[in-house]
Amino acid sequence: MGRVPRNRPGLETYDEDSLGFGRIFTEHMLTMRYRDGAWQKAEIKPLENIVLHPAALIFHYSQQVFEGLKAFVGQNPDDILLFRPDKNIARFNRSCQRMCIPTIDPELFMEQMSALVRLDRDWIPQSPGTSLYIRPTVIATDPFVGVKTGSEYLFYIILSPVGAYYPEGFAPVKIMVTDKYVRACRGGVGEAKTGCNYAASLLAAEEAHAEGFTQVLWLNAVDKASIEEVGTSNIFFRINDRIITPPLSGTILPGVTRESVLQLACDLGYECREENITIDQVIQAAQDGSLKEVFGSGTAAVISPVSSLRYRGKDYTIADGKTGEAAHKLFERLTAMQTGREPDPYGWVVNIGK
Repeated sequence: MGRVPRNRPGLETYDEDSLGFGRIFTEHMLTMRYRDGAWQKAEIKPLENIVLHPAALIFHYSQQVFEGLKAFVGQNPDDILLFRPDKNIARFNRSCQRMCIPTIDPELFMEQMSALVRLDRDWIPQSPGTSLYIRPTVIATDPFVGVKTGSEYLFYIILSPVGAYYPEGFAPVKIMVTDKYVRACRGGVGEAKTGCNYAASLLAAEEAHAEGFTQVLWLNAVDKASIEEVGTSNIFFRINDRIITPPLSGTILPGVTRESVLQLACDLGYECREENITIDQVIQAAQDGSLKEVFGSGTAAVISPVSSLRYRGKDYTIADGKTGEAAHKLFERLTAMQTGREPDPYGWVVNIGK
C-alpha cells in the first residue's frame, strides 16, 4: 500500500502503485464566477457537484476550455514542484480568447491554483511515476438555447492523484494512423485546448482500441498525408540522429512538454527540427531502417515511446518494439527535473511549497 492522505479518517484510501489516471479526486476544489463583466472573488471549498441549468450554453454549444499540469513532491518533503505553470496558464488564456471566453489574470490564476494545491498537499503521491494532476476548467453557464457567446462563466480547478496515463506506463505503445477521419482544420480550433477537439477524436480512438491500439495518429485534414499529432500528445520521429516534429500551424496543440523536448533534445546533442513530415516519409524510413524511434510527448504521459504503427492495414515495427535511446534519455531528464532529483538549469520548475 502506498502513501495515503493523512488525517482523513473515513475517506477511502488508495494504493499509489495502482492509481491509474483521473479516477480519484482530492477533497477540495476552487471556483470563481464571471458575471457583470468581471471575474468575482475565488473560493476554495469542499469538492462538490456543479449544479447548472439544463439550458446552460456549455451543454449545447461547447463553449469551454481546460488545462492540465502536475504537482510533485520534491526531494525536500515541504517542496511542491510545478513544471512550467506559466506556459499552461498562457495557453489557457489563448484558448479562452479563441473560444470567446474572458481571460484570467495570470498572477491571480497562479496564486489561487497554488493555494488549492497547498491545501490538499497530503494528496500528492510520492511513488515513482505518480503526481497530483491539476485540471483548471472554464465553462459558459448562461441558460439560453441559442447560439451566442456567454456572459456568465464558471472557472474551477480540481485535483487528482495519478499514476501513468497509459496502462503500459513507460512501455512502448501501438498507434493506428487514420486517414478515414479528421480532427481539425487550419482556421478551426485545433490549437485550442477545448473539449470539442477531443470529442472529434473519440470515434477513431474507439475503433483503434477495439483493434488493440493505444492511440490514433492524425493526418492533415486537407492532404491526408502530412502528420499532425496523436490524440493525447504531440509526436516526434527520430530519423537517424535527426528528431522531427510537425510545426505549429494552427491545427495541433502547442504542447508545453513538446517545447521542453525540443530544447532538451538539442542540448542532448540531437539535431531537432520542426518541419512537415508525411506518413509516406515515415513509412519509407521504417522500411529502409533510418527510422530509429517514434515517441509522443504530453503532460499526462510525459514521454510515450511507440513500438509500432499501423497504416492502411499494415504494421510497421519501430526500434524492434523497444523504447528508443532518445525517448529514454528525455523521459529520465524531464522526470528528474520535475521531481527535483536533478538540477533545473532552465528555470522551468516552480516551488510553491511553504
